[in-house]
Amino acid sequence: MRFMVIVKASKSSEAGELPSKQLLADMGKFNEEMMQAGVLLAGEGLQPSSKGARVKFAAGKRPMVVDGPFAETKELVAGFWLIQVKSKEEAIEWMKRCPAPMGPGQDAEIEIRQVFEAEDFPSEIFPPEAAAREQEMRDELQKKAAKR
Repeated sequence: MRFMVIVKASKSSEAGELPSKQLLADMGKFNEEMMQAGVLLAGEGLQPSSKGARVKFAAGKRPMVVDGPFAETKELVAGFWLIQVKSKEEAIEWMKRCPAPMGPGQDAEIEIRQVFEAEDFPSEIFPPEAAAREQEMRDELQKKAAKR
């Protein structure tokens, strides 16, 4: 099972404050532990929303682009991991070991969401040939990433 682990933004992350040297070292160690255990697929911190944009879609209208920053900090994402584990409980156990994402003494929240897999969809909605093509694309992406 794959899970997207979402680190919620804070006022300091949205202000563009960089993490401390100690927090970066602690996160590096945690990421290495997940990598060594074969759990970590990807993970990154994100720039503040002031450097981002949103593309909004409304029925019958052209997509509209809105530049950041965005007001609701609690709804924003500061970083993420993509992990592969056997269960939601295992994902939770890993994240309980995570250093406080915004640093010691700072409030923080991590959200854990399971990623849809091909087998989660009935075959009449997502036929086996479409699922196979999705897997081929994932494999191709991994090969291209390995060449970089």
